[in-house]
Amino acid sequence: MTIHELLAELLAGRTLDQSRAQELFERLFAGELEESQIAAMLALIQARGATVDELAGAARAMRRHAMPVPVPNDPRAAVIDTCGTGGAPKTFNISTAAAIVAAAASPHLDGGSVRVLVAKHGNRSRTGRGSAEVLAQLGVNIDAPPETQGACLDEAGVCFCFAIRHHPAARHAAGARKALGFPTMFNLLGPMTNPAGAPRQVMGIYDAAYVERIAGVLARLGSEDAMVVHGDDGLDEITLTGSTTVGRVRRGAVRMERVDPRTLGLDLCSMDDLRETDLEGCASAVLGVIDGARTGPKRDIVLLNAAAALHVAGAADDLGEGLKRAAAAIDSGRASQTLETLVKVSQG
Repeated sequence: MTIHELLAELLAGRTLDQSRAQELFERLFAGELEESQIAAMLALIQARGATVDELAGAARAMRRHAMPVPVPNDPRAAVIDTCGTGGAPKTFNISTAAAIVAAAASPHLDGGSVRVLVAKHGNRSRTGRGSAEVLAQLGVNIDAPPETQGACLDEAGVCFCFAIRHHPAARHAAGARKALGFPTMFNLLGPMTNPAGAPRQVMGIYDAAYVERIAGVLARLGSEDAMVVHGDDGLDEITLTGSTTVGRVRRGAVRMERVDPRTLGLDLCSMDDLRETDLEGCASAVLGVIDGARTGPKRDIVLLNAAAALHVAGAADDLGEGLKRAAAAIDSGRASQTLETLVKVSQG
């Protein structure tokens, strides 16, 4: 179909099947569409909400155009990601800290059979304190080439995959997205297009309406194990202020669950307990949790999300065991050592 015919289908309120959605996004990433056509397509899909078919097709196209990260050839390896969509109430960088703690809690370090490798996908934020800015503030070379990122995975158990470097073809949509000024399906696609091909992930969602749908997309795309999460407070994390809706993906099936931190022995907190107002505060909070100096709600929410990462990696039977592993990684100094290794190896 021509782009005009595809746009006419969308304008008529019809949805695209997976193959047509993939074809449309292949054209976008190849630079074949005009900015006005991209804006129209994104706006029409956003108006009714992207379907599982449309998201799966677009994600397949975006994955095909991504610059890959080499993964260590280790049969014990469980490659995971903790990237969320953003667009949620702003706190400190929970998923970034959880990625480092989960890598430090890998069972293989204690002779276990699972080696947790965290390919943390992320980007800059409009607030100026996203995962890229915070990791750079902590000394990580966020612009490291794929070969260096692979070395980080091998030596530190974690790397940072800077989205803007790994998805150059997405630049063709940048102008249209900026002109529209509201979230589009691209906000959902990023976390589903990990450059290391992570088949396991904890993916935070900014909108509860998408939790089950995105879980269905990940199942369609072949995820081995995943948790798609949205806190009742709006966080794209497993929250500590109340309960969290979870779309659990396992062996191609989706099951909806709820997580209440009180059942895991954690105290609830307020959103104010999790907020930081600037880049320096966010970096200080992440570092404080990782080196064990920061206790209370910020530590607890990182432990909770690291526990989820360990669980989907197959490194913990449940969240309770994951919490213990994550806490031990911090208290032993291993999480701090992991960050130090990441900083050093990322410099090349």
